[in-house]
Amino acid sequence: MKERLYIDGCWVEAEVYADLYSPFSNEKIAEIPQASLEQVDDAIRSAVKNHHEIAEMTTYERARILERLTLLLTEKRDEAATLIALESAKPLKTAYGEVDRTIETYKFSAEEAKRNVGEIIPMDAAKTGVGRFGYTQKEPIGVVGAITPFNFPMNLVAHKLGPAIAVGNSVILKPATQIPLSAFFIARLLEEAGLPKGVLNVVTGRGSLVGDRIVMSDNVNMITFTGSPEVGKEIIVKAGLKKVSLELGSNAGVIIEDASNLQEVAQKCVIGAYSNQGQVCISLQRIYVMEHLYDEFLEHFRSEAAKLVCGDPLKENTDISSLISAKDLTRSVSWIEEAKQQGAIVLAGGEIENNVLVPTILTNVATTSKVSCQEVFAPIITITPIESIQEGIAQVNNSKYGLQAGIFTQNIHTAFEASKKLQVGGVMINDIPTYRVDQMPYGGVKESGNTKEGIKYAMQEMTETKLIVWNQN
Repeated sequence: MKERLYIDGCWVEAEVYADLYSPFSNEKIAEIPQASLEQVDDAIRSAVKNHHEIAEMTTYERARILERLTLLLTEKRDEAATLIALESAKPLKTAYGEVDRTIETYKFSAEEAKRNVGEIIPMDAAKTGVGRFGYTQKEPIGVVGAITPFNFPMNLVAHKLGPAIAVGNSVILKPATQIPLSAFFIARLLEEAGLPKGVLNVVTGRGSLVGDRIVMSDNVNMITFTGSPEVGKEIIVKAGLKKVSLELGSNAGVIIEDASNLQEVAQKCVIGAYSNQGQVCISLQRIYVMEHLYDEFLEHFRSEAAKLVCGDPLKENTDISSLISAKDLTRSVSWIEEAKQQGAIVLAGGEIENNVLVPTILTNVATTSKVSCQEVFAPIITITPIESIQEGIAQVNNSKYGLQAGIFTQNIHTAFEASKKLQVGGVMINDIPTYRVDQMPYGGVKESGNTKEGIKYAMQEMTETKLIVWNQN
């Protein structure tokens, strides 16, 4: 398969191509175009030139395009899931879940397009406002530069494209290097769904060339980025005064104080820790268990983790497959070794089998070990006993990140205390921090980001609020 760039409604050849390999089998699966600076500039010019096409559409028309897209994606569900599994090594059963979420995300976008309204301002609430009538209206911000990560190649693209189209923006999309096929797939479906030519442009290549060109362009009005804090900080520096929306990483923690069924909690935590090989921004990385429950919980967790099937992502029974790259595999093992040297105990996993890192359980982990204090993005979990809820809250907060956290408790006072004191963007009570539905506000504090995603909230970021005041005197 030899892909092409999508610029100004045309599928364009590149001068240079890079081979794309399966993370699991290392087999070549495609040739990916590497956009030149001139082609990136062409994509930006296209988005500027064709912005009026989407901006001047009625709300009904924009919503209808998104509705058609959901129907097309539903028809091609099997093809979409297989593509995700092939290029990202996401197990097929998990890939189907992502496709289903992507369909929902575009549905929410179509629905929210119809609710993107301003408000009446009570001008006469001020002494000098008498005789004036005020209201606000929402206007598209213009050209959006969307830079997406590898871990949800279809749904995180949807969280950029869906809101942008719903409010009437044009887009230049730069997907992660490893997972461009899903982005091209969606571009073709949007073309079929009736999106005007040039409103969406998809360019692939090195982030230092393609990404930087988009970020630094004076013709791009907003950057929306999901990825690492390190890259996010660079974008802030390079972007100038344009709006920058960042959804970054985390090392999510959960506190287990009490539970009616500890085995069910362990089952949830196993899913939260190891889904998509732990390559999820809100993947459960740190578990803090009250001391009197620790041994029982550990046994349940270990037993549930042992049931996971490792192997080929294209097989229907696979739960865990390869990390996105050999580099990430090497890094993850080195972090485990560092933790062991600092006193950590490996209760399970820690080794590579058939190019897959076996789900790993670590105890007695130092808070300064990378597997604890940094974002591991691998199937690695640390489990630590605590003596009090206050200690658990302090441990979760002892992080430069703050995306989501969870707590299992039967005590309403404890739940309220945790919801108030946990320094995160979202608190899941009696659930894992990995929980997310696509219409909820989603975003973090500290180095986990500066925005809220979720369709309605992303749309707010992607619009300008204009005030109109009528003087009736």
